Amino acid sequence: MDGFIPKSKINGENRTALTPDSAGKLISLGLSLKAEQGIGIKSGYQDNDYEAAGVVIGSDGSTVGSTDLVLGLDLPTPELISRMKEGSLFVGYLDPFFNLDLLKAFATAKVNAISMEMIPRTTLAQKMDVLSSQMNIAGYFAVIKGAERLNKVLPMMMTPAGTISPCRVFVIGVGVAGLQAIATAKRLGARVEAFDTRPVVEEQVKSLGAKFVKIDLGETGQTDQGYAKALTPEQIEMQQQGMAKICAQSDIVITTAKLFGRKAPTLVTKTMIDGMKPGSVIVDLAAAGGGNVEGTVLNEEAITENGVIIVGDGCLEGQAAYHASQVYASNIANLLEHFWDPESKSLKLDLDDEIMQGCLLTHNGELRHPTFIEKLKEA
Repeated sequence: MDGFIPKSKINGENRTALTPDSAGKLISLGLSLKAEQGIGIKSGYQDNDYEAAGVVIGSDGSTVGSTDLVLGLDLPTPELISRMKEGSLFVGYLDPFFNLDLLKAFATAKVNAISMEMIPRTTLAQKMDVLSSQMNIAGYFAVIKGAERLNKVLPMMMTPAGTISPCRVFVIGVGVAGLQAIATAKRLGARVEAFDTRPVVEEQVKSLGAKFVKIDLGETGQTDQGYAKALTPEQIEMQQQGMAKICAQSDIVITTAKLFGRKAPTLVTKTMIDGMKPGSVIVDLAAAGGGNVEGTVLNEEAITENGVIIVGDGCLEGQAAYHASQVYASNIANLLEHFWDPESKSLKLDLDDEIMQGCLLTHNGELRHPTFIEKLKEA
């Protein structure tokens, strides 16, 4: 079975879908891999390391028409999909809720498509979960970015010239990114507070040495997938009022409510920002999904009239491209290994498997995921 991995063509995208380690794992299964020259150079991986792992370097997009498997990082173009051979498989990011046209293109070309974002959040599939692996990196880098933009040091310092008080960091949303942000800020010596609508995460926050902010919102909870349930307009207003005081005394605020397939909720309003200190920093991890912060500008840094810096980077995980690529490529390799048939030395798309049912969106020329079948009917 042959696989091809294209180099990212997006400006500013430094990650890759294949690392030498993941390549070695896939080749040991029986896959034959080809990749474009310089596939990992922006991530810190050299071509000779890929070649040492057994990858044929130098192939370009012209090989897509004869390959069985394409591993991607960029969203595939309709033109790329049309050149893939019937029965081949694309594995990568698809952002399917906002790219129904790509699903139709896959079905028309009779190309099977797996969306890595649709991997179910189960114990067995944890090692394949790209949303978690990438948000882990993003949560770490959000603190690094906030500290870099802040005109203060984070830890308390005892100096002959006097004592420097620790900075205050407020993390809104205690999912994968939020927990990593809390842990990182604590390691850097900050005083950390965190809020989430799910009371169940209080113990996790405290275990990391942070204070859990309690705001009485009435009945809340989480979905079967572990995400916070949507709040009513009244609950959102109560939440914003409760968080305003914490934001006002914080030096760094990190928002992490990035919702896959839905617009990000507004958590920090202009009124809340107006009450913050000049020079304080907000890092909006949901910028690519519309932003959690009023005034966020995607992939730009905004400074408000009262001197608050709003960082709207749409892919903070990409700023730590070496490790973000490592875990993303590992997620893909783990998925392929799980469905690998050693006898035929090929992938077996087991349609009865829970993981495959969640992430395989097109198969044999048909759209098969019920969520998107309905969405196409509505479109």
